[in-house]
Amino acid sequence: MKVSLKWLSEYVDVPTDIKAFCDKLDLTGTGVEGVETLGATFDGVVVGFVETCDPHPDSDHMHVVTVNVGGAEPVQIVCGAPNIAAGIKVPVATVGAVLPGDFKIKKSKLRGQVSCGMCCSKRELGLGTDHEGIWVLPDDAPVGTPLADYLKLTDTVLDLEITPNRPDCLSMVGFAREVGAMYQCAWKSPLAEMMGEGDAGGLGLDANAVPVDVDASVTIEDPVRCPRYAGRIICGCKVGPSPDWMVERLAAIGQRSINNIVDVTNYILFLFGQPLHAFDLNALKGADGHAHVVVRAARDGEVLTTLDGEKRTLTSDMTVIATPEHGAVALAGVMGGLDTEVTNETCDIFLEAATFEAGRTSRTSRNLGLISESSMRYERGVDDHGIDARSAAAARLIAEVSGGTISCASGNDAGIIDEWPTPSPARELVFRIPRFQDMMGAAIPRDFIVDILQRLGCEVSDTADADVLAVVAPTFRPDLEREIDLYEEVLRLYGMDRIPPTLPGGRERVGVRTDEQQKLAIVGNTLRASGMNETMTYSFAEPGDIARLRMNDQGLGLPVELLNPLNADQSVMRQSIVPGLLRSVSYNQSHGVKNVQLYEIGLVFSATDGKKKPKERKKLAGVLAGAMGDASWNNTPAAFDFFDGKGVVENLARELALPKLRFKAMSSDDAPHLQPGRAAEVLSGGTSLGWVGEIHPLAVADFEAQAPVVAFELDVHALVKASCPARPYVDVPTFPAVAIDQAFVVDESVTHERMTQVMTSAGGKLLESVQLFDVYRDAERVGAGKKSMAYALTYRAADRTLTSEEVERAHAKLVQKVCGATKAEVRG
Repeated sequence: MKVSLKWLSEYVDVPTDIKAFCDKLDLTGTGVEGVETLGATFDGVVVGFVETCDPHPDSDHMHVVTVNVGGAEPVQIVCGAPNIAAGIKVPVATVGAVLPGDFKIKKSKLRGQVSCGMCCSKRELGLGTDHEGIWVLPDDAPVGTPLADYLKLTDTVLDLEITPNRPDCLSMVGFAREVGAMYQCAWKSPLAEMMGEGDAGGLGLDANAVPVDVDASVTIEDPVRCPRYAGRIICGCKVGPSPDWMVERLAAIGQRSINNIVDVTNYILFLFGQPLHAFDLNALKGADGHAHVVVRAARDGEVLTTLDGEKRTLTSDMTVIATPEHGAVALAGVMGGLDTEVTNETCDIFLEAATFEAGRTSRTSRNLGLISESSMRYERGVDDHGIDARSAAAARLIAEVSGGTISCASGNDAGIIDEWPTPSPARELVFRIPRFQDMMGAAIPRDFIVDILQRLGCEVSDTADADVLAVVAPTFRPDLEREIDLYEEVLRLYGMDRIPPTLPGGRERVGVRTDEQQKLAIVGNTLRASGMNETMTYSFAEPGDIARLRMNDQGLGLPVELLNPLNADQSVMRQSIVPGLLRSVSYNQSHGVKNVQLYEIGLVFSATDGKKKPKERKKLAGVLAGAMGDASWNNTPAAFDFFDGKGVVENLARELALPKLRFKAMSSDDAPHLQPGRAAEVLSGGTSLGWVGEIHPLAVADFEAQAPVVAFELDVHALVKASCPARPYVDVPTFPAVAIDQAFVVDESVTHERMTQVMTSAGGKLLESVQLFDVYRDAERVGAGKKSMAYALTYRAADRTLTSEEVERAHAKLVQKVCGATKAEVRG
């Protein structure tokens, strides 16, 4: 949210030290994302005096003027505005100025005449919608004065990050209240002043007009979808430009002026945080001349053309504003309909002020891709209390800027149709001062606690116990649900930096890591030693991530869908960590980082039919893309392949002492997301730990990354459970070993894993190690469909020196069993 300090200063004293102010905002929970100095937008735009104005010799509508802009000599400008004339003062954008829309003023020629600047209209300066002619300034405007200084447009605008739990700060008045609490100073709300004084609350109701409840009526079909809906009618409006002061305030916070009616709704939105919508009343009326407004669920397949001109197909989960004759005319809380928009021909206004169900509004806006200032506030929660007052202020302002009159109502002088089936109750809480002080570790005074809570809008009263306060939380603070929430409010405004640091208490307690924490520390150290960097990706994921990865979803369970997602691209909880890591690979590669080695330890989620809570599992995943190091003049590192990923997993197995580690080849049916022939299941004995392999190139391309990308994903629980707490002690060998090299010719289908299993089993206790050192293929020498596998075998006894006869017998037995089990032939 953008906050104009010039506007804010009308309601609360704003500190002059902007840096200190921003630092204090950060400390109290409101992040400052940027500070913008207004007026810089109009650098190079000055007040000019038109000295001469002559017709352009080669144009029937343009003029050649000389303008005094305060320099040594007047400048010549070609202008096509119909109201340009000698003797007037106008805004002049000099050469080098950059106008809104990134339009840079340059010296140019228009039909042969030199033009050294531009005389500007309001719209060209972003200060209004008037584009019928040049903006004629008052006669007392000093020539050569920067326009920003003359119009007093200099301002400082803060770009604030308002957390989702603070909808009250999404308004100037709410933020003024926050600043007043931060500095313990007074603030004021303009609401009472805007409503006026006198008859009917100062609204200036037209007693002679048709009563509002005769012209219109409201029906709420589902109070959960719409807790409150209020409507007013303003008749005889003239739609046109907004007053300069309103345009200036909206422009300061980045809002473009549209017309006086729409600008008032935006002004009230930013001033009080109350979204409004103005309908053309005559477009709502039926054949009987009555506008019956119905708030209901949309019908599946119902079509509504929104203000942006797009036809939207709706679902029953969405809420609409409708009439019996015209169907849906607006998307509740998100955007109005094109057929009932306010146009230059509009005369009578139906003004909506309402509150809608937060979660449903959020889903609607995200599913349709319509994120608006209104939907952003509705999805955080708009207070249903005070809507009548805010609506009254808006109606009075519309009448003031458009010349209209506000209709009264039969039987009351409020001039409002107000449907409010179930008002939201205020929460009654207690505040135990000793408990708060003990928890915070500081003796924060009682007077300070009471003062802060009252400044935040709470009603505070004493109880029979002097140490306990009775607190009624304001309805505009939906985040104040429990006593601990009140503690947080007092603490953040007191200042956590003022709390003296203390060690946590714990008698006869010794802090130790759990077994899993110790194992995960080993995992992290091993992966970093292997050249990988730890990262953290979102636990939220796109619904199609698993399909995009081409992963077999068997065993993953059902995706966990979010009720209130941040956006449509993060509407489910992740079922695998790998898609997030692939996005990180893509991001790094697109920014010129070719070598990417990342790992993450985090949770994945799955749902099960019939169970309310999702299942959480901790996973370890890693990706390797590029190569280990950059190329140099004498070395070109090989690209990562399957064996690099396998090596990382083997490093983990060694450090965790995983018993009987083996890699089982996976078919394309088992692992469609991996390259065929470059995929393996990781097992410890009979326990599956996960998989490792090269991601399929089509899956890599779907994540906009560059292949090859090697990845692995292991189950942390299985990894920790399979690891050995202590390695068995093996004495240093004192007797010599006997090494024998042996080559076997086997079919292509025989794997190294199978050969190792048979040799280890056949070699018994005397066989110390088996190492493959050569694989040879030759159709003539070895045979078609055959391969030669050469192994280095080491024999050793722990208690004696082996004789040649013992080694020969053991080796002959090994060869015999290998040949029998694998149909191998001994290669000479």
